[in-house]
Amino acid sequence: MALVLNQEQEMLRDSAMVFLRENAPVSQLRTLRDSRDETGFSPDLWQSFAEMGFTGVLIPEAYGGLGLGQVETGAIMESIGRNLSAVPFFSTAVVAASLLARHGNEVQKQKYLKKIADGGIVMALAVDETGKHQPQRQGLRSVPGGSGFRLNGAKTFVVDGHVADTLIVAARTSGAEGDQGGISLFLVDRKAPGVNVERTVMVDAHNAARIDFSEVDVSSGAVIGKPGQGWPVLDDALDIGRIALAAELLGIADAAFERTLDYLKERKQFGKIIGEFQALQHRAAHLYSEIEITRSLVLRGQQMLDEGDSGAAAMVSAAKARAGATALLAVQEGVQMHGGIGMTDEFDIGFFMKRQRVAQELLGDSNFHADRWARLSAY
Repeated sequence: MALVLNQEQEMLRDSAMVFLRENAPVSQLRTLRDSRDETGFSPDLWQSFAEMGFTGVLIPEAYGGLGLGQVETGAIMESIGRNLSAVPFFSTAVVAASLLARHGNEVQKQKYLKKIADGGIVMALAVDETGKHQPQRQGLRSVPGGSGFRLNGAKTFVVDGHVADTLIVAARTSGAEGDQGGISLFLVDRKAPGVNVERTVMVDAHNAARIDFSEVDVSSGAVIGKPGQGWPVLDDALDIGRIALAAELLGIADAAFERTLDYLKERKQFGKIIGEFQALQHRAAHLYSEIEITRSLVLRGQQMLDEGDSGAAAMVSAAKARAGATALLAVQEGVQMHGGIGMTDEFDIGFFMKRQRVAQELLGDSNFHADRWARLSAY
């Protein structure tokens, strides 16, 4: 398959780019940060985002969505990365929507998918419990109790967890912390008795949450899939989230590179435009090459997920690892080639550096995915 977008995918990308550039640019994120907005995004913007159809990209048409795939989702995520748009698209319309659409039962699909497509609900995946992504280390326990199960434990770095209407919580019903077996996924109301949510503002001005679960009762109908057999479901959803983050990182790299090129064409030093200096030209050319290689790798990972290829997981990890490294290079080069002004808060390039750091860490950093790729490739 050619490593280029088709006409329809390009149209979707351009539509998302224009919409977000006009309605959710970097300046909006700055305003949300400076005003200490507790929601972290504009509900009106989220509703407009849904009216454009973007929230239904991974939802089947039977449930009010567009029924598209990872390539199309990546086009939207890339646009979000280029504009640093603050919307709960990743947590709700990518991870939660794909998990429910692919693995939820009919009752769960009917209850949640149309609401996601309409922008009427925010959802969040609660999986990590430590400072680093270790999805198999599930210490939060679920035991039989009440009308189904009782949850006890804590989660951290739950993206959009502070405003989510419903949480998808990974818990251990049996086995030891590092086992793949014995993991279950539960749908939990954020306002249920025993759920304590602490909003945390990340370095990139986006919001996450630390969530404690104390004797939280959930019904047996709240289980996604079968109890104790949730690892394949979780792993599948995580890979969809990872390739989406890789696309966002690609967008961050693109935007940082474009802003740096514009600056090189404007800034004068020693009576010359600094873009005329050969050393800076070489650095810009190298960065361009790295971004284009990464673009092909990310697109191939998206295609393989859409095709159901058995090697998709390894390709996703390769894409996430490289996208994180490429975006890091892009923002570092951007700050350095902007000179002293690149270090100031009044200049937007710093926002891209901070978001790159967070997006690289979410669902596994470059080291995590390099190791995972090696293991999946039998090294």
